[in-house]
Amino acid sequence: MGQQAFGRACLEEVMKRGNDEVVAVYCAPDKENKPIDPIKEFALEQALPVVQPHNFKDKEVLDEMRSYNSDLCVMAYVTLFVPEAAREIPKQGSICFHPSLLPKHRGPSSINWAIISGATKTGLTIFWPSDGLDEGDILLQREVDIDQDDTLGIVYFQKIFPLGIEAVLESIDLVRGGSPPRIKQDESKATYESWCKHDDAKIDWTRPVKEVYNLIRGTNPQPGAWTTYNGEVLKIFDCSMSEVSGSPGEVKEISEDGITVGLKGGSLLVKRVKPENDKKINSYEYALKFELSCGEIFGK
Repeated sequence: MGQQAFGRACLEEVMKRGNDEVVAVYCAPDKENKPIDPIKEFALEQALPVVQPHNFKDKEVLDEMRSYNSDLCVMAYVTLFVPEAAREIPKQGSICFHPSLLPKHRGPSSINWAIISGATKTGLTIFWPSDGLDEGDILLQREVDIDQDDTLGIVYFQKIFPLGIEAVLESIDLVRGGSPPRIKQDESKATYESWCKHDDAKIDWTRPVKEVYNLIRGTNPQPGAWTTYNGEVLKIFDCSMSEVSGSPGEVKEISEDGITVGLKGGSLLVKRVKPENDKKINSYEYALKFELSCGEIFGK
């Protein structure tokens, strides 16, 4: 049960190993004018039954799940709520992937918020889900470093994604082997954050340079940190920190390397941006195109 690239990758590896029989693939309903979900695409290529319920409460949906007589449900990136009545249908129950070290960063944007908060480590958890959001006993966890220049894209695609596939396969083996771990989450250490949305990614240039840098890294590529210039939204992506000081939001220097913007305790060299209703471009190209000059202030 899953969706998108991670769900597909996990399904592919389970099929490739050949240790288990996949009796059905559950994924989110199709969206109008959107491409077919990658996990559905692969499942159809493999002639596997594909089920796309709009909820997991209806009797017909639950009866269909029972008909597959499964041993385990593997939830590999699932955003639709799956209640206990459905999760407990497989003989061994259900296990779920989450991209944080639970109980820290429960919620749908866990990697974003870990980077934004300045964390130097995060990871992934395979757990036995309950009806509480990202609650339930832990089966296994794997840790990854968040390096100083890592973005959301780097942490997810280069670190958590491949490690997550390995963890899913290992978890299946642990369940198959009998007596898999069920470790209680420490509620005293639990944190929760909701979706990291456009409003959360607005840059406050009066904040310290490291704080703004973490916000940009933690929202690159989605939803994209942003400011305004001439009344239009300007999204900021790739950048680096420097010690050159300047007034908050002030354009200190423009060169082929990028746009240097002042902040408390230093500055940022902005290298890649996305103007409103446009594609991502080199920031020097942006400065020339929009006649940006030193001394101007972002976010006014």
